[in-house]
Amino acid sequence: MHTLELSLPLTNPVLVFAIALLLILVVPLIFQRLLRLPGLIGLIIAGVLIGPHGLNILARDASIELLGTVGLLYIMFISGLEIDLNEFKRQRHRSLLFGILTFVIPQGLGILVGTTVLHFSWPSAVLLGAVISSHTLLAYPLVSRLGLGRVESVTVAVGATILTDTAALLVLALVVQAANGQLTPLFWLQIGGALTLYVLGVLWAVPRLGQWFFQKIRSEGTYEFIFVLTILFVCAFFAAVAGVEPIVGAFLAGLTLNRLVPEPSPLMHQIRFVGESLFIPFFLLSVGMLVDVRVFFQGAQAWTVTLAMLGAVLVAKWSAAQLTRPLFGYSADHGWLVFGLTIPQAAATLATVLVGYQANLFDINVLNGTILMMLITCVLGPWVAGHYGRRIARAMEHAPPEASHAPQRIMVSLANPETAPLLMELALLIRQPTFKQPLYPITVVRNRGDVNRAVVEAEKLLGHATAHAVAANVPVTPLVRIGHNVVTALQQAIQEQRISTVVIGWNGKIGRRHIFESVLDQLLERSQELVLVSKIEQPLATINRVVLLIPPYAEAEPGFTEAIRTLKTLTYQESAQLVVFTPKERLPQIQTLLKTQKPTVPTTYHPLSSWSQVIVAYQAESQPHDLLCLISARSGTLSWHPSLERLPRLLARRFPQKSLLVVFPPLFTEEQKDLLLSTDSLSTLLTPQRIRLPLQGEQPAEALADLLQTGFSETDFRMETLIPSLLEKGVVALTEDVALYHAHVDTLTAPMLFLGIHAQGLQFSQHAHPVHLVMVLLSPNAEPSENHVHRIEQLVRLAYTPSTIAQLRKARTPEEAYAVLHTYLHTLRS
Repeated sequence: MHTLELSLPLTNPVLVFAIALLLILVVPLIFQRLLRLPGLIGLIIAGVLIGPHGLNILARDASIELLGTVGLLYIMFISGLEIDLNEFKRQRHRSLLFGILTFVIPQGLGILVGTTVLHFSWPSAVLLGAVISSHTLLAYPLVSRLGLGRVESVTVAVGATILTDTAALLVLALVVQAANGQLTPLFWLQIGGALTLYVLGVLWAVPRLGQWFFQKIRSEGTYEFIFVLTILFVCAFFAAVAGVEPIVGAFLAGLTLNRLVPEPSPLMHQIRFVGESLFIPFFLLSVGMLVDVRVFFQGAQAWTVTLAMLGAVLVAKWSAAQLTRPLFGYSADHGWLVFGLTIPQAAATLATVLVGYQANLFDINVLNGTILMMLITCVLGPWVAGHYGRRIARAMEHAPPEASHAPQRIMVSLANPETAPLLMELALLIRQPTFKQPLYPITVVRNRGDVNRAVVEAEKLLGHATAHAVAANVPVTPLVRIGHNVVTALQQAIQEQRISTVVIGWNGKIGRRHIFESVLDQLLERSQELVLVSKIEQPLATINRVVLLIPPYAEAEPGFTEAIRTLKTLTYQESAQLVVFTPKERLPQIQTLLKTQKPTVPTTYHPLSSWSQVIVAYQAESQPHDLLCLISARSGTLSWHPSLERLPRLLARRFPQKSLLVVFPPLFTEEQKDLLLSTDSLSTLLTPQRIRLPLQGEQPAEALADLLQTGFSETDFRMETLIPSLLEKGVVALTEDVALYHAHVDTLTAPMLFLGIHAQGLQFSQHAHPVHLVMVLLSPNAEPSENHVHRIEQLVRLAYTPSTIAQLRKARTPEEAYAVLHTYLHTLRS
């Protein structure tokens, strides 16, 4: 039987670990809920109390040092993973400038304080400047939890941290080598060559190794997690071999894996969870255990050194942060946030002081003063960052929404267990967290055979999908529907849950008479929402470019901006590049619309001389890790063309190994609904006198003449040119039962709308089914074309309301038809 050793400091590993976990659990709760202070501060103070210089409950032994080192590396690794890579590249000059400021100002002030106040020698004073110029991103986990990890000011501060810490450690190496008389050309060659080879090796090898691993190992969260941890510590170790601190390697590892670990992915949630619950708290405890408060009682020299170093740190870091405000256009809150991130002194600071102490460049007072300075800055930094970070987060929450639209509610149609994780991954990437809406995975069970067994299988499939989303910390509302018709069940779920976006899979096969296959085509015919038809061939985490194919006049569709916003969100979450192929004559309008939609992503354009050349043009620019996205259109909409029905099949056959999204923009947005209710609505465009019931004529020309005479006299000269002009332009089949003619007319002073209801149905040569409702929209030529397009959008919305169309067909008088239209508008208002 083992005897329990309870002498202090405790050595029993189980008891030591239990006490540490108890502190990690209780202390942050006390500080956050009772004292209203960040939990990080509480853990540092707890480390002071239980450490060897406090109550001596725990020793800062090898196990504590190991877990503390892992925690520090984890902080740097997560900061590299969470950083907006495109923003980091775009703001690299700002990171460089701020890094120079937050290094040079403290370095200069440290030399000044060291030579004039503390009367150090020049080597010691230069090393003191390096001590206070470095900093540790101690407050980054707190800022990350506030959702500010990708804010520009945080990105700049993170980038600057690597520069200033590396520069401080290089100064340390130079001063020590100079003090030992070993500052030779060979030293410069060794450190410069090794560092260059290390950085280039990591930047080249890790992304390629990561893409290979993620493509081979799918949906295996444990192996993915172990893989990224292995990359983290291997990179950190070889950074030390190259002559720099391991934190540089940890940050580089995060940067190189950034694209492969998207923000909303389950893997990112696992990485954060392990770090924030275990490794980072151990680091905070280990920092606190370094502090010896007794040095304050050992004489005035310790106070002098501590106050001089603390004052220099606060003044220098505050000056650097405040200088960024006018230079970069930051608000006061962002300036203070940067200050809070850059004042904590911990790992690099302690390493520099210890080396200086061992080289006889610093005495015991500097060592003790540094430890006290670390305690104060490690408490102050998280408090400042937390206080001003919360103010920024609250301001972002209350900011007016961009491009107002209904809350995003994503439904994912699942049928195949093999593709379900990929579809859920896509839904997570296009989800906008600001709306805080759940995902709606749905499985439809056909009402035939053994329904109970089919429901059990459906629930099992939904269980796996739900676990995938929950692992990413995203709420889920799984749905099971039983019905004879899959599309009817999906449509009912869309209406019940007020779905805005539908994600559905496609196996790449094409039916004889359909764009995709019967279920997908029926869904597109009956729905008005944004639909993403997805053929995913590789993990989306491995995507480097989102290639967007935009056909002519797609930008005129009412839901185009929502589709673009969704695809840009996908590109942003992947830290990828957006590549646009579109006809050159439409390029100016496309560029304008893409620039106005957020988030901001790096975008390049490839203008096409002809849309028919889109496949050839892309093939010449194709890269292995591309995601192809085609903006398509429903039949009868403004940008629809027969070639769009063939293009998905051609893309799937020509590029079988590439993932493909066929995106059908929503037919209407909230803005169009508001427009429909405005003064220029259908009720003002149409009068009972311009409704022809029944519409006469067996040919389109005859029907047009019969309909237009309700608004023009038979002798009106415009009738002679108007009917041929409409016939030449052609009819637009909005649905199988509704057709539209539209034109601008020189001599009109106000818009006019005509509605004809044909009893037997009017046959058009280019349409398979007879059309019972014919509409004619005429707008003044002097009026902006946008007004004409908006009116067409209103008519399209009406055409896609089957119940209203059915009632119009049943109307027996023009007045009754007008009353149906009035009821339709009243329903929209309510």
